[in-house]
Amino acid sequence: MFFQRNAKTHSVKSKRLFLNMFMPLIVIAIVSGAVLAFVSESIIKRYVQAEALLSIEELNNKIYLYFSPVQLTVSNFAKAAEKNDDEDVLKNTLYSLAEGIDFSNGLYFGTKISRFKKKGMYLDSTGWDPPRSWEPAERPWFQGAEADGRAIHFEEPYVDEQTGDLCVTVAKSVYASSGKIFGVVAVDLMMNEISTMVKDVTVSEHGSVYLVTSDGKYLTNSDSEKIMTANYFDDSAIVETASSYLDGRMRAFVSNGRYYAVGKIGETPWFVVAEGPMSDFSRNFYNIIIVFEILIIMMSIVFAVFNLWTITRLRNADRTTGQQIFTEMQGLVASSKENAATAQDQSAAVKEIVTTMEDNTALSEDISKKIKAVSSVAAKTNEDVSDGVLYLEANVSKLHEIADANQTTIGGIRSLGDKIENIWDIVSLINSVADQAKIIAFNAELEASSAGEAGKNFHIVATEIRRLADGIIDGTKEIKDRITEIQQSSDTLILASESGTEKIQEGVDNAKSLEERFSSIKNASEVTADSAESITTIIQQQALASEQILITLKQIAAGVDKFKGATESISHASQKLQVIAEELGN
Repeated sequence: MFFQRNAKTHSVKSKRLFLNMFMPLIVIAIVSGAVLAFVSESIIKRYVQAEALLSIEELNNKIYLYFSPVQLTVSNFAKAAEKNDDEDVLKNTLYSLAEGIDFSNGLYFGTKISRFKKKGMYLDSTGWDPPRSWEPAERPWFQGAEADGRAIHFEEPYVDEQTGDLCVTVAKSVYASSGKIFGVVAVDLMMNEISTMVKDVTVSEHGSVYLVTSDGKYLTNSDSEKIMTANYFDDSAIVETASSYLDGRMRAFVSNGRYYAVGKIGETPWFVVAEGPMSDFSRNFYNIIIVFEILIIMMSIVFAVFNLWTITRLRNADRTTGQQIFTEMQGLVASSKENAATAQDQSAAVKEIVTTMEDNTALSEDISKKIKAVSSVAAKTNEDVSDGVLYLEANVSKLHEIADANQTTIGGIRSLGDKIENIWDIVSLINSVADQAKIIAFNAELEASSAGEAGKNFHIVATEIRRLADGIIDGTKEIKDRITEIQQSSDTLILASESGTEKIQEGVDNAKSLEERFSSIKNASEVTADSAESITTIIQQQALASEQILITLKQIAAGVDKFKGATESISHASQKLQVIAEELGN
């Protein structure tokens, strides 16, 4: 019957086994592909950045080598002119150096003073003779080189009127032996060759490489109308501005599925910028990942089928061995019955143990509660004692404050009384002086009136004295007001004394509160003592419970002796099962 039920569930187990074997392999394949994709993407980003930097570095070197002869030529002419400023020598030097420059409209030199004035000159290797109104010092290339000092100046590119091609002026200041600027040497260099250099550089299939100015204007572009008119940052998806992106650093990075690279060209104010989609590099890698995933899944299926076939064969052999085990198990049934009887006796003993242990547990819980009560009371006692100390300190502090306040009040009232008496004396003296002054002034006015025109001035003085006396009387009124304020201050001091009385009352209240706190401490101590007695009684009851547990354990020992005989029968059957298990293992 057992084997019939096992046969019915065999097909269900086979399906579960199939799923358990295939699912981990599929998960491993998916995870491996994801890890490979992540690692590949990181490698692609680093590769693209390195490739973009390498491309702009190569272009940078080519452009630098293109400009090097021009920079060397103007520098050599400046050195020669510094040593000898004779016009004929300079002309020969100019023509000689101009022969070594390709892709240019000629080499020329002009002084700051017009050539039509004394010691002024203009030399041009092409033989061009400027009109009389033309002044070299007013030209942008002259002013730019003068502003840059001894550094080589690169003028903003422009379209040449004669050829219609883009041209740039490279200039350098020429200093005399005195250290002052003597003139400027310059050369107009055609940029067709540079455009060809930029076109020959490709980072990826759909990528773009441009030469731009420091503010982002195109120096090279497949659309000629955009040169020196359109701006790279208006056409590009890059989020940075010209000032932050064209900062002189050579760098490359990836953002929003596109790669970007930038680098400054030598001493020029120009920059090489490159950008393009990352899909130009990642497309082939993603195809490899897909193929890798398919191979992993196919290999997983092959290994799963092979393992399933092997396990099926092993299960067929297990069925035969299982029948033998079932036969031996019947012998164990009889022994199990004997074990059941013994187990019944042990069960009763165990129940008695459980009952006793439950009582013991209840007693333990009661002990725990009592101990918690004792701990709580002890904590409360500690808090009360601490509060009592604080209240004592507060009481002492209040008494000190009261003493200080009373001393201050007494001193203030005494000082105020003295001030009031002094002020009244001064007021009386001032009023007496003012009255005498008014009488003297009145008499002086009478005398001045009787003196006629001769006493006119004296009459004015007498009037002013009488007016001054009136002002003094008005001042005494204001002094009376100040005396009133002082009296108000004395009232305030009286209120401060009353406040001291209130603080004395607070000290009395604190003392009463302290008395109540210590009373609480006394009650808490009594509760602690009662709890200690209860704990003692509970411990005694636990001792009795332990004796009962000992008696029950003796009964369990007797049941163990009976269980020994049944165990021997089980041991013989187990030996036979061991042999069968070895065969099953093989």
